[in-house]
Amino acid sequence: MEIIDIGINLLHKSFNTDRDEQVEKARKAGVTRMIITGTSERNSVESKKYAEKYTGVLYSTAGVHPHDAKSFTKKTLPSLEKLLSSDTVVAVGECGLDFNRDFSPRPLQEKVFEDQIGLAAKTGKPLFLHERDAHRRFTEILSAHRDMFDKAVVHCFTGSIGEARVYLDMGFHIGITGWICDEKHGRHLNDVVRMIPIDRLMIETDAPFLIPRSLPNFRSHNRNKPEFLVEVLKYISKIYGKPEKEIADATLRTTVDFFCLK
Repeated sequence: MEIIDIGINLLHKSFNTDRDEQVEKARKAGVTRMIITGTSERNSVESKKYAEKYTGVLYSTAGVHPHDAKSFTKKTLPSLEKLLSSDTVVAVGECGLDFNRDFSPRPLQEKVFEDQIGLAAKTGKPLFLHERDAHRRFTEILSAHRDMFDKAVVHCFTGSIGEARVYLDMGFHIGITGWICDEKHGRHLNDVVRMIPIDRLMIETDAPFLIPRSLPNFRSHNRNKPEFLVEVLKYISKIYGKPEKEIADATLRTTVDFFCLK
């Protein structure tokens, strides 16, 4: 059984002492490929460099998270475009809007988001999207530019059924994390997942964040790890009422096709 983690913050400082070890543990657990999330120009450069150590196992994205929109300069877009010319870098992002914390001014977030949509149009790479507390404006921007890009995945989806329907109607894919394993805060995602066509679903850890709460003794873990993607798969297979192998194979095919993984 093989599965792919479409979103892992492998360059996070919590992995500084055992990054290589975590990659190997994940592979042994069945997480045979992982996509490192790029969140800033510098982080995207570092993510690509690290991914190249594991050709065919690790990939990366290149983009600027809305939190980091304030760091966007006239040199950022050409730098991201150069990264995206590599087969190792498989998507534009993580990009989008985050009106929850407003670490960057909203008008600037929107401008940087639109610039990255343009980059997806120019490079032909899919969009790896982030949205938090900004659904209305987020969909307005994407709708206005929908004819510019081909594919998009709303990563780390934690929203409502209504929001999921909007994204599906726009032709997007949806990424589900271990948040679904939280019986208190993630219970609504059970119904969301049931209405997602299996060929539009992808899975991810967003490690080191969002430890699956269904893990035995989950409080003993100080961070999420890529190997824990198996727990997300297990939980989702119960929701669909299908064998884990069937869900694993389906999400594998979807992910390989979506990101054109080689």
